[in-house]
Amino acid sequence: MRLVLLGPPGAGKGTQARMLESKLQAPQIASGDLLRTAVRNRTALGLQAKAFMDTGALVPDELVLGMIEERLGQADAQSGFILDGFPRTVAQAEVLASILARRNEKLDKVVAITVPDEEIVKRISGRRTCRSCGAMYHVIYEPPRNMNVCDKCSGDLYQREDDAEHTVRARLQVYASSTRPLLDYYGRSRLLAEIDGIGRPEEIEHQILSALGIN
Repeated sequence: MRLVLLGPPGAGKGTQARMLESKLQAPQIASGDLLRTAVRNRTALGLQAKAFMDTGALVPDELVLGMIEERLGQADAQSGFILDGFPRTVAQAEVLASILARRNEKLDKVVAITVPDEEIVKRISGRRTCRSCGAMYHVIYEPPRNMNVCDKCSGDLYQREDDAEHTVRARLQVYASSTRPLLDYYGRSRLLAEIDGIGRPEEIEHQILSALGIN
């Protein structure tokens, strides 16, 4: 199964991709994770990408496409994959189609998870991350026992710059202008299924599996 998961930041794409990995026997490939690893390792690519990520802007295509193509070429992605966070624009979708065509492959399905903007803001701006171990919390949905202190290692919790409310709203504006046109692009090719992203993760997973024709 070669699947793309679309949706605004905070829609739950990563959660669903991780849940689907075992059922589809396909790896999650998250452009955001690839970029954050590069930032954390302070690679040349990571340093360039950080300036865009911190303001909520899209990282330029040339900083993303090489990593994606390289990842798709790895052994575990040969029989399928779950793309999470890529493509983000029609231009990227067209390049992805070209990459797959060179490999005599094509997408099987594109699933768009839809969530209202205000729910997205609440989900993302409430996130807190441990500076020491990287554990994640949420001030509403999964708060630590002691505010600003990690339950696991007692490290300091902080709000990442790209989780701040003003950055989240900027990211949503970018999504509206650059990524929503993908719905039309994939809709024309009859690959698209739209899923309501409000509900328990298991309920959303069931909707996705139904859209994929998997019971």
